[in-house]
Amino acid sequence: MSMLKPQNMGNKGRATLVLDLDETLVHSSFTPLAQADFELPLELDGKTYHIYILVRPQAQQFLIQVSQVFEVVLFTASQRRYAELVMAKLDPKGVVSQSLYREHCTLLSGGYVKDLSRLGRKLKRTVIVDVSGT
Repeated sequence: MSMLKPQNMGNKGRATLVLDLDETLVHSSFTPLAQADFELPLELDGKTYHIYILVRPQAQQFLIQVSQVFEVVLFTASQRRYAELVMAKLDPKGVVSQSLYREHCTLLSGGYVKDLSRLGRKLKRTVIVDVSGT
């Protein structure tokens, strides 16, 4: 069963670029960072945390440029609520066509693995950029 919907008309026939979020597009910290690009309040288990986000240089421009050539998909092992808040700031133009989160990962040996074979895309036309390798 495919985790992604079929490509929309604007992306029909394009190769798929799968991007990770944390440490690939952004770095986040619960510790205040003076140089943070933005801060997000995030409620978890009834408690509000402040997350400080550093965006990779030119990440927004990168998303815009690659979306002209690829179907761009976010695939993160992060929780959906956090990832959606970050992406609302990082991708205000909505060039990322679809997003997958922790619940779409496979739990393996205590870690979350991104199984590209479940995307519903031809693997020979899929590229992933992820610093963790999972």
